[in-house]
Amino acid sequence: MTNVVLLGLTSLLTDISSEMVYPLIPFFLASLGAGPAALGLIEGLAETAASLLKVVSGRRSDRVGRRKGLTIAGYGSSALGKALLAIPWGWPGVLVARTVDRVGKGIRSAPRDALIAESADERRRGRAFGLHRGMDTAGAVIGTGIALAVILGGGAHYVRIFLLSVIPAAAGVALLFFVRERAPVARSAAARPPLRWGSLPGSLRVFLGIALLFALGNSSNTFLLLRASGAGVSTAGVLILYLVYNVSYMLWSYPAGLLSDRFGRKNVLVCGYAVYGIVYCGFAALGQSGAGWFVWVLFILYGAYSGLTDGVEKALVADIAPREARGTAIGLHATITGAGLLPASLAAGVLWDLAGPAAPFLLGGATGLGAAAAVALLVREGTSAPQGTL
Repeated sequence: MTNVVLLGLTSLLTDISSEMVYPLIPFFLASLGAGPAALGLIEGLAETAASLLKVVSGRRSDRVGRRKGLTIAGYGSSALGKALLAIPWGWPGVLVARTVDRVGKGIRSAPRDALIAESADERRRGRAFGLHRGMDTAGAVIGTGIALAVILGGGAHYVRIFLLSVIPAAAGVALLFFVRERAPVARSAAARPPLRWGSLPGSLRVFLGIALLFALGNSSNTFLLLRASGAGVSTAGVLILYLVYNVSYMLWSYPAGLLSDRFGRKNVLVCGYAVYGIVYCGFAALGQSGAGWFVWVLFILYGAYSGLTDGVEKALVADIAPREARGTAIGLHATITGAGLLPASLAAGVLWDLAGPAAPFLLGGATGLGAAAAVALLVREGTSAPQGTL
């Protein structure tokens, strides 16, 4: 588990960096004169670029039998993206910086997650991913807290925060050099893992299809922050809400992994997707002012959704995928789900502008509840995955 802890610490430091920046993006863009449609374009393009690289990076790590180098390169690119945000290029510069940052995520995600899967016993894989997600989100809590302290202490010094965020990102990269991986397994060209839809296990194809449909209604989280702001919450209040979300996410991640080891990945995912659908319907019902306690409940529940699904999805894919193609399968899952983010974010921005702020959240609520039903009815876990009922 040493590798899991080291990778968790790297993610913790990187998320301190990322979450010092991420919740401020909507407000930084607003200060540059960019609206919801530009926000959707930036987040959608950046995340889509990252998603397309995840399967390429995962496949590459399978072919060479090495994960560590790609993981280091990916985290290094994300650190560079934070630095680029401090350059005054206007909103197109934000697009470039966010893309460089997210490309780094695309390079690192599948090799890192394959490292986690290979560093833990398969019967404890859920808790390994849960521990990693919990540490990752602890960094988000700290990063959001730092951004909030800067805001409360003297105003929105965006460039100052962007430059400070590079420090923990660089420290996280340094830790990766202590990670140890297994010696690569030599493979002939014929033995390299295929990248064909029909060659995947049927249960994996079903789950990936459901994940794609869900992603088409799952727009960028920045729309949640924008919705809270439109409901009368101040900039500092929005950051506090985002902090609350990350605390909830952190607290749910490890228990969710334990539950998936004990009762099955599928059962935990059904609960998580159902919570997402309910939360998005709640955001659709928010008024234009005086959100009160309701918005706090929504952000707490949204954190529960993230904790229940993020690590468990990866553990399920790792369970189902053939060992020799695990990085490819994990990367393909990330690519397929991320491919929906650009149309989802663009649709959210356009729906917001044309039909009002409730419209994108109604769409998200419907896809979340639909995904919960589809997983319950259609997904079958692999033989290595635990079985049971909640």
